[in-house]
Amino acid sequence: MEISEVRRNFEREVLEVKSPEQLESLRIKYLGKKGIINKFFKKLKELPPEEKPIFGKEVNSLRDYIKNLLDEKKKEIGTGKKRERIDLTLPGRFYSGGSIHPLSLIEDEIVDIFVGMGFSVVYGNEVETDYYNFTALNTPEDHPARDLHDTFYLQDGRLLRTHTSPVQIRVMEKKNPPLRIIAPGRVYRVDAFDPSHSPVFHQIEGLYVDRDVTLGDLFGTLEEFAKRVFSPDTEAMFIPSFFPFTEPSAEMKISCPFCGGEGCGVCQHTGWVEILGCGMVHRRILENLGYGDYTGFAFGMGVERIAMLKMGINDIRLFYENDLEFLEQFR
Repeated sequence: MEISEVRRNFEREVLEVKSPEQLESLRIKYLGKKGIINKFFKKLKELPPEEKPIFGKEVNSLRDYIKNLLDEKKKEIGTGKKRERIDLTLPGRFYSGGSIHPLSLIEDEIVDIFVGMGFSVVYGNEVETDYYNFTALNTPEDHPARDLHDTFYLQDGRLLRTHTSPVQIRVMEKKNPPLRIIAPGRVYRVDAFDPSHSPVFHQIEGLYVDRDVTLGDLFGTLEEFAKRVFSPDTEAMFIPSFFPFTEPSAEMKISCPFCGGEGCGVCQHTGWVEILGCGMVHRRILENLGYGDYTGFAFGMGVERIAMLKMGINDIRLFYENDLEFLEQFR
């Protein structure tokens, strides 16, 4: 029997198949161990060497053709098994959808507030050099923040940034004032993972440089921010502090959002809670960057700190434990 004749016979027979059983019989007839295709392969051994490649190619082509038609026929007639009855009265399955992480919600809210005040958003590298993370920010060589027990150093001498202030330096190197930017992002410090500390957390730092920027501009900007992110009744207080990159420096406290300033466990019965650090950009930094004729202010806050106060959360670890019961509260 010639290959072309086998092909025609199979095409006729496959059209007559009506059940899975008939289809299996046809498969065995043509592709089984004793089937027609195997007989062709046995015949291949008897052919002269010059005819074997041509004949073998034709047999392989026929085999593949038969397999394809059998697969198509199988899809056409199905498995023959009785379909499972569907009860349309049964309640549907509920699949929980995703939601935005609470830290992302708060960060987006903070960014929107400052963008509404005219600030631009700038991002930077999480791996930094000692120069941008410390030296350019007027941090002395013997400052404790440079120690190994405070900063994650890499083998190549670089480090994981401890704040997003390096972004401000890089921007000031490339652009001329006036500048009004905020720099959100992850930062890293060698801290224990406990209810109030984490080795990785999120910061948003701000910088405003222009002619005749004053401490009053800084206080007014941050007071407005506090009222928008917490409530219009929020009061602010600024306590003198020290940071290497600002002079004068201050810590900003707000009236406790839990007790309204009456005094509670969260504010240690003082009526005030600290939310961020700020100050006027140190004159030395401005002069080193060619901004000697300008003044400016800077501030930095922890997103987790704001989120915990705004959402009534007393353990920073909850943000990182991926507990769905906790996260779904902020859907």
